[in-house]
Amino acid sequence: MDSKKIDELLKLMQRRGVAEFTFEHEGTVLAVKFAGHAVAAPQQVVTVAAPIAAPVAAAASAAPARPVGGIAIKAPIVGTFYRAAAPDAPNYVNVGDKVRKGQVVCIVEAMKLMNQIESDVEGVVLEVLVDNGNPVQFGQELFRLGPV
Repeated sequence: MDSKKIDELLKLMQRRGVAEFTFEHEGTVLAVKFAGHAVAAPQQVVTVAAPIAAPVAAAASAAPARPVGGIAIKAPIVGTFYRAAAPDAPNYVNVGDKVRKGQVVCIVEAMKLMNQIESDVEGVVLEVLVDNGNPVQFGQELFRLGPV
């Protein structure tokens, strides 16, 4: 899909008041989500390879239910989860670390682009929910934070 068609799609979404849209075609996924309630400007436009649905769905159904509590940091895109900037680099955060708002907590690689994921809140890392190098889906919980 070329940028002209994407611009037309965004304008149509604004006119119709659509806040979120996902389009899949021939192994490409286009996900668009507008910020807030007013549809004014795109918050995120990401094109990524087709998600690997079967292994993730199987793992999710086999996993035990997690206790509710704390605040989750979720994946904003589909990709591969990395806890550090390089294999020999230290993790961005570990269990027990205090996290500031805006602090980078991990990387999600999508189509060879390394996307730094920042925390939206302050807190202490209670749990890392994804193993390094594993695929993640849009909205999947990556970390669970507790109060400072």
